[in-house]
Amino acid sequence: MRTLKIYQVDAFTTEKFKGNPAGVVLDADGLSDEEMLWIARELNNSETAFVLSPDGPDHEVKIRFFTPKSEVPICGHATLAAHYVRAIERDLGSGIVMHKIGIGVLPVEIIKQDNDYGIIMTQGNVVFSEPLSLGNKEQIIKAMGLCKTELDTRCPIQIVSTGNSKVMIGVKSRGSLDSLMPDTQALSQISKLINCSGYFVFTLESQLEGVLTHGRMFAPAIGINEDPVTGNAHAPLGPYLIKHGLVATKGKMFSFKGEQGHILGRSGIVDVFVSLNNKEIEEVRIGGKAVIVFNTSMRI
Repeated sequence: MRTLKIYQVDAFTTEKFKGNPAGVVLDADGLSDEEMLWIARELNNSETAFVLSPDGPDHEVKIRFFTPKSEVPICGHATLAAHYVRAIERDLGSGIVMHKIGIGVLPVEIIKQDNDYGIIMTQGNVVFSEPLSLGNKEQIIKAMGLCKTELDTRCPIQIVSTGNSKVMIGVKSRGSLDSLMPDTQALSQISKLINCSGYFVFTLESQLEGVLTHGRMFAPAIGINEDPVTGNAHAPLGPYLIKHGLVATKGKMFSFKGEQGHILGRSGIVDVFVSLNNKEIEEVRIGGKAVIVFNTSMRI
């Protein structure tokens, strides 16, 4: 028997019971894949992060992420949660931590301010998939319960990834976004056809000062009917907006705030930063705040 220290953290918010909850298991060395999956299922968050010792000289910490159903290579809110807890546990100052996750070794910026922390994490390379077939698009629209007239015609339905792919779907209004009641079974079946589990529906009709987009994310194929606040959906959204001319860019940085989770009563804000070089996308980072809800121990 061993005792594990476990945290419940709300990410992309500074208010308890808002944002996206994630489990964080410290000192997870020695746990089997099966045990990690059991713990993730027991905590029943969309993702749980398992903090492990490094297995090479190019990183300081290794992190694995599990949904209640399977392992995923990268997770924005659980990354934020894990590094937030690690910073508090170690009383870290501001600086850069190299972490190893399922898509490779990447830097995470720790920002200490007023005895609290902000976390900014670099994402993987941006990949725009080939356009979906007309049949696949029509299946997605139907499964979402959308009418074609509700779609933002500037926004092609397209899969984009910065480490964990999402289908981007733009709608004209906040009303259309808020009224979505997707057929989760149908979305799960479509995911098998297009090899993408997540569907991010967003609108540029913002209703909050300083916020550019509102969004909702559905991933029933991996056990997440609706995710409150999804970092790995906002990360590809930034390049998508730039590529399709939906935002104006000037200089070497485009940044914006995206809101998600309002329908679930768990609103949170994701900060997105897209670095540009001669108008070409060079790097994507996302960031935000977090708050610890509780910590406990588990004997296993």
